[in-house]
Amino acid sequence: MTVDQAVVFVTIAIALVFFIWGRWRYDLVAMMALLVLLITGVVPAGDAFAGFAHPAVITVASVLVITRALQNAGVIDALINLIAPARGRTELQIGLQTATTATLSTFMNNVGALAIMLPVGLRNAYHAKYPPARSLMLLAFASLLGGLVTLIGTPPNIIVSTIRADRIGTPFAMFDYLPVGGTIAVAGILYLVLLGWRFLPRARLEVPSSYSPFDIEPYLMEVRVVEGGKADGQTVGELEGRRLGAVRVAGIGAGTREMRMIPGRHDVVGGGDVLLLQGDAESLAGFIDQGGLELVGKAKLTAADPKADVEIDEVIVKPGSMLIGQTPVSMRLRRRYGINMLAIARYGREIFTRLGDVQIQVGDVLMFQGARTNLASALPELGCLPLGDRTLSIGKPRRLILAAATFVLAIATTVAGLLPIHVALPVAIAVLALTQVIRLDDIYSAIDWPVIVLLGAMIPVGDAVASTGGDGLVAGLILSATGDLSPVWVLLVLFVSTMLITDVLNNNATALLMAPIALTLADRLDANPDTFLMAVAIAASCAFLTPIGHQSNTLVMAPGGYRFGDYWRVGLPLSITVTSVAIPMLLLIWPL
Repeated sequence: MTVDQAVVFVTIAIALVFFIWGRWRYDLVAMMALLVLLITGVVPAGDAFAGFAHPAVITVASVLVITRALQNAGVIDALINLIAPARGRTELQIGLQTATTATLSTFMNNVGALAIMLPVGLRNAYHAKYPPARSLMLLAFASLLGGLVTLIGTPPNIIVSTIRADRIGTPFAMFDYLPVGGTIAVAGILYLVLLGWRFLPRARLEVPSSYSPFDIEPYLMEVRVVEGGKADGQTVGELEGRRLGAVRVAGIGAGTREMRMIPGRHDVVGGGDVLLLQGDAESLAGFIDQGGLELVGKAKLTAADPKADVEIDEVIVKPGSMLIGQTPVSMRLRRRYGINMLAIARYGREIFTRLGDVQIQVGDVLMFQGARTNLASALPELGCLPLGDRTLSIGKPRRLILAAATFVLAIATTVAGLLPIHVALPVAIAVLALTQVIRLDDIYSAIDWPVIVLLGAMIPVGDAVASTGGDGLVAGLILSATGDLSPVWVLLVLFVSTMLITDVLNNNATALLMAPIALTLADRLDANPDTFLMAVAIAASCAFLTPIGHQSNTLVMAPGGYRFGDYWRVGLPLSITVTSVAIPMLLLIWPL
């Protein structure tokens, strides 16, 4: 082993430890690994940031933007409406949800497809009274399986295709992945729907006692300010300080006037005013006991209350939301957005007490109260997805037709060989931006920048493995381990190894590191390199054993109430199923 090889492998090993540890975000770890190789001279200074101009990076970013554009146009809503007839039939409903997620994922980002379907799955679980664990892991795994089918279905496919172009001269075509990936996807979905969920612990499949849409009536109370009492003349902020933020003043009504919702902290209350208070029963009782207030009655406030002129929306916190790790107090929701948070649900349990102290997690279901306009502007900025029924936006059919036609045309030009995918998709985005199907702000917000930084940083690191001969060293170890066994066994070892690595390492990084090794193995065995590259592309996307292997797995962990070990219970048989189907199909479609 040379000095440069030692530096590369030590750097990658340390990066792998930090990836698994998770204390530092993966884009920071990738960038630090790149800087180490740059400082040590393994990566030339002129090539340090060439990865950010790589076709794979451009394509991945473009797919994320196209996903947002299709969602804005209503194309996704049209597909989701297809599962509406299955309501009331749990098995059929879950099967259609799973298949729809996989279908969406064939032409859009995995996490984007899941983010579209996750609120639908949660809402259906609430309405049909079955636990979210029954369906959410199926949706996550289906988003991974669907990505196996096309070039743009998942970043590892794009990465492996561009590596093939760099080393062999031509990339994989749009539907080269279909015969193998499509067969695996069908087999995987059948396993998940018919058998996979049965491997979950019985505790996850029990319906929680409070598993229903939030019942907020016991946590809202109307009180009247006693003239001359302690509360007379105090500000809203001073009143809320009585119980350290455990009780919120949700509205103020004076005399016969309609109640004004979401008052400011500096608004003054006077004798005779009626206050709408929100909090748990104990805190409300203590709040009133401190004097100056008298009980009027329990409030009956719903999303359709015309008197209050407010809406109550249930939303789910998605990955990347600015709410993650924050509390309602630290976010200052009322001051910034004019909305209140009434409740949080986690693992199917409602949390109303001490909301100001609760740190929000990915997948939490939140109940917000506010004016319709305030909620409409705040929820996208906060990174929340509505749990309410999704309906087709029929008011703008031109946008829907234009978005779908533009996307289909971009795919057609790629299939026909007129434009490479990393050019066709940006052209489509330009058309959608000029026709105002997607706003310029949405283009930038749609891109998952940590993933882009990860790719841009790891591409030079992967190149360093090849340029220092590290891929040959690893390939030699694999060949030594397999001895005189046939290339089929070497292919199996590569496939399984890649699957195991991607369960703890980001799938994009896995593809970048394993693809050069696959090419070297094929070269030494005098075998078809496409067989080995396809094996890496497929295996790198099959992170079924842990919640940290892919963002989709992480996203469903909190709302599904899953534990770490639940993933391998369902994922191990799925991994065996995928391997059993993949190896024969690879040998059939891409003979050695």
